Amino acid sequence: MLIERLNADMKEAMKAREALRVSVLRMTLSEVKNARIEKGKDAELSDDEVIQVLRRALKKREEAVEQYQAAQRLDLADKEASEGEILRAYLPQMLEGAALEAAVDAAIHEANAQSAKDLGKVMKLVMAAHGGRVDGKAVQNLAKARLEGQG
Repeated sequence: MLIERLNADMKEAMKAREALRVSVLRMTLSEVKNARIEKGKDAELSDDEVIQVLRRALKKREEAVEQYQAAQRLDLADKEASEGEILRAYLPQMLEGAALEAAVDAAIHEANAQSAKDLGKVMKLVMAAHGGRVDGKAVQNLAKARLEGQG
C-alpha cells in the first residue's frame, strides 16, 4: 500500500538526514491522516484516495512555484519545485499525448456523444476508467475540442 511506502521512505529519509524529503513526507502523511479523519473514524484510505491527496499537495506546490516566480522569489520557487519532484515520485505515470487522445476517443464512442452537451458523460467514463492516471482538466479540454469538432 502507498501509505506504508510513504512511512517507510520517511524513516529512510530520517536515517539519511534528508531534511527536505522528511519534511515533505511528514506533511503529506499528515494530509493523508486528515483525509482519513474526514472519511470516518476507523476508515482506511485506498491507494486511489491517497493518490488524490498527493495530487492536491502537488497542485499546491505547482501554484506556489508560479506565485513565487511572479514575485521574483526564485529561492522559494526552487524549494517548492523540489518538494513537487519528491511528491511526483509517488504518483502513477500519467496518460498523455496519444494515449490520452485514445482514451477520450474511446469514451466519446462508448457514450455515443454527439455534442458538447455530452461532455459530462465522456468525462465520467474517462475518469472511471483511468481515474488517477489522467488530469481532469486535460481530459475536459480534449473532450470539449473533439465534441465541438463533431457538432
